[in-house]
Amino acid sequence: MVSDNGPQPNVFDIEEATTGNDDYRRVAWTGKYLQVTLMSIPVGGSVGLEVHPETDQFLRLEAGRGRCVMGPAKDDLDFQQDVEDDWSIQVPAGTWHDVVNTGDEPMKLYAVYAPVHHAHGIVQATADDAEQDEESGKDEPPSWTEQPGSDESDETA
Repeated sequence: MVSDNGPQPNVFDIEEATTGNDDYRRVAWTGKYLQVTLMSIPVGGSVGLEVHPETDQFLRLEAGRGRCVMGPAKDDLDFQQDVEDDWSIQVPAGTWHDVVNTGDEPMKLYAVYAPVHHAHGIVQATADDAEQDEESGKDEPPSWTEQPGSDESDETA
């Protein structure tokens, strides 16, 4: 399995790492400005409805299928698109978004964030683990990453 070596040069087979990942979220690489995470979403589960005010995000499905929803507010998700293996999703900063697994197998995807959002190398087996880590402060970007100078913080539903 891939290991986050921080802001050092890194290469790996992203398709193999993504399809082989069984954790809800696994940080695969953390740079100064960019982060790559692998995700496995169980049947009926979701990435989680969220918004990142100052972060553009790229997601790509490597296995499974789902429904992507996006919009200007958490109660106004006016964009909906079914997605499956080999589809990509581009989320503009400030857009509420979620991807729900509508298939009959775990949905495997990777996400690329700019700037960094998660702790270096953190592995969260379940969405509940991820939420607990975020609430406790364990899942914070490393101090050596560049973060926006805004008072506005990310929100989750």
